Amino acid sequence: MIEIQGLSRRFGAVLAVSELDLSIARGEIFGFLGPNGAGKTTTLRMLCGLLRPSSGTIRIGGLDLAAAPAAVRRLLAFAPDTPPLYEYLSVREHLGFVASLYGLSAAERDERSRALLPQFGLSAYADQLCKGLSHGTRKKAHLAALLCVAPQVLVLDEPTNGLDPRSTHELKQVLRAARDAGTTVFLSTHVLGVAEAICDRVGILSDGRLLACGTLEELRKSGDRSLEDVFLRVTEASWERSDVAE
Repeated sequence: MIEIQGLSRRFGAVLAVSELDLSIARGEIFGFLGPNGAGKTTTLRMLCGLLRPSSGTIRIGGLDLAAAPAAVRRLLAFAPDTPPLYEYLSVREHLGFVASLYGLSAAERDERSRALLPQFGLSAYADQLCKGLSHGTRKKAHLAALLCVAPQVLVLDEPTNGLDPRSTHELKQVLRAARDAGTTVFLSTHVLGVAEAICDRVGILSDGRLLACGTLEELRKSGDRSLEDVFLRVTEASWERSDVAE
């Protein structure tokens, strides 16, 4: 569903992402991991068409993002770490407005909203203005709005930031259900426990380069008991380089 080849992005002299190659199947939850400054958000922004690559290609659903950006955007929904809500709409209105941008009928919007509001624990906030919501509730409202349009590809940047344990648990269930319905989920996270619990495969990025990619079983070596062990081993060399530089 997602094919990335030779993807690079420079900011002046800084190479933020270098020659990234990735292939992600339809109906897969793919976890994108890495230290701060590894290039994860830059990659996500390129994937969503918000940032132009310096080189390389991105294909989603068989469509080249550079050649058919509008068609690709109809397949994809993106939730950044800071949710972009319409402040003076209620939560219910926000869901309906986002769904209308994707061409859903009023009947479809209402039906999906009725299911998603309680699923995200948002029923009590449905008629409150987005302006007064907490950060965690804002994130849930935006995710609910994106799922309302049933995108073929869902891209999430740090989706559990600001969520309490129950909301995180609910989000994991929602993402599993989306995957089972055929949605491809590409998520960036620092919470290794979340990635370990729901991701079919993970990629580990450091200094803009993909250091490892596969299932947890494929990435484990002798002595690795968890994804945390894998992550620390794979990124150890780049961590030591940064420590020396400081």
